[in-house]
Amino acid sequence: MTVISERFERGTGRDPDQRTPVRDPHDGSDREKGRARRIAILGTVGVPGRYGGFETLAENLVHYHAALGSGDNLTVWCSSKDNAERHTRFASADLRYVGLKANGVQSIPYDALSLLDAVRTGHDRLVLLGVSGAMMLPLIRLISRARIITNIDGIEWKRAKWNGPARAFLRASEWAAVRFSHRVIADNEAIADHVRATYGSDCAVIAYGGDHAVAPVGTGGIPEGLPGGYSLSLCRIEPENNVHTILEAFRGLDLPLVFVGNWANSAYGRELKQRYGTCPNLHLLDPVYEPGALRALRAHASVYVHGHSAGGTNPSLVEMMHFGIPVLAHGCVFNRHSTEGKALYFDTSEDLAAQVRGLGAADAGRIGADMQEIARRRYTWDHIGEAYFALFETD
Repeated sequence: MTVISERFERGTGRDPDQRTPVRDPHDGSDREKGRARRIAILGTVGVPGRYGGFETLAENLVHYHAALGSGDNLTVWCSSKDNAERHTRFASADLRYVGLKANGVQSIPYDALSLLDAVRTGHDRLVLLGVSGAMMLPLIRLISRARIITNIDGIEWKRAKWNGPARAFLRASEWAAVRFSHRVIADNEAIADHVRATYGSDCAVIAYGGDHAVAPVGTGGIPEGLPGGYSLSLCRIEPENNVHTILEAFRGLDLPLVFVGNWANSAYGRELKQRYGTCPNLHLLDPVYEPGALRALRAHASVYVHGHSAGGTNPSLVEMMHFGIPVLAHGCVFNRHSTEGKALYFDTSEDLAAQVRGLGAADAGRIGADMQEIARRRYTWDHIGEAYFALFETD
């Protein structure tokens, strides 16, 4: 996810088994004029996705493009600093590189240079993921007729971790993205409501796919020594993800919790691991990246606890919904939209402990089935790819 903070980390659907039919490559207004579109995906570390939600989105848009058999040209901009092997192709996409890191403060010039290079190389659909480079959009509108489609991600400037100057820049970038993009994408209806209320502009609501999380990949298993029937939580260890709230709730329960995160990356994480790491029912694991091991860890969980309270639709939530287990989520509006109000919700440690104690087998089965039904209907990559490429055709 390519807004600065995420880089520090970083409708109706159909059954995921039903593949999207290949469309006529001559459909669409540009094709009627006898030329293929040149689509640029900008604002990520690159593909294949190894970093965060926007990278996973970019990779799956490439896969959708390949399956579509489209005559459009697709290019993904990548960071040469974050990709040791500089491949020139990935599936059906060309890859181009910028010699800056795609994360942190460097994300601003990284996105700006990527946008300028996309215009210079004749791309007529610029898909900007995140708002770090949005201050460049007024210039892009002056020098190019390319259509700009920006996914603004979450309401980043409201995150508590940002100081005054960073918050002001993020807010200005959000304004520029809405003002100078031809189309704006929100990943959650609550984000779309914010855009309408703040800027008087409408936007498309397109979330993320999560069905890749249940794909049979790799041969990894769960780490040794974990109990059966555990609750699972996994996230970047940040205050807005309510890690302290979850740990405090489970410390008072005689139930196992497996919590996966980057504990060593911040004073907040280190302090929490020191305080709670000796509790016998709490298993605090470092990040798990191997796809097979991550899938096994999720598949063996009996409950998923989701503490994110900022941003929009969170990829880790929609991925877990595909596993068909009950979700206990922070009660923010974003999570309620993502789960259609059918999960269980908490705001405090006391709320969460009470929800866990009161969760019976019948309710757990019903909630898990609801989560899986929503995920299969709304959060598959076929559905997401179709929505993005429909925007490319109409714009």
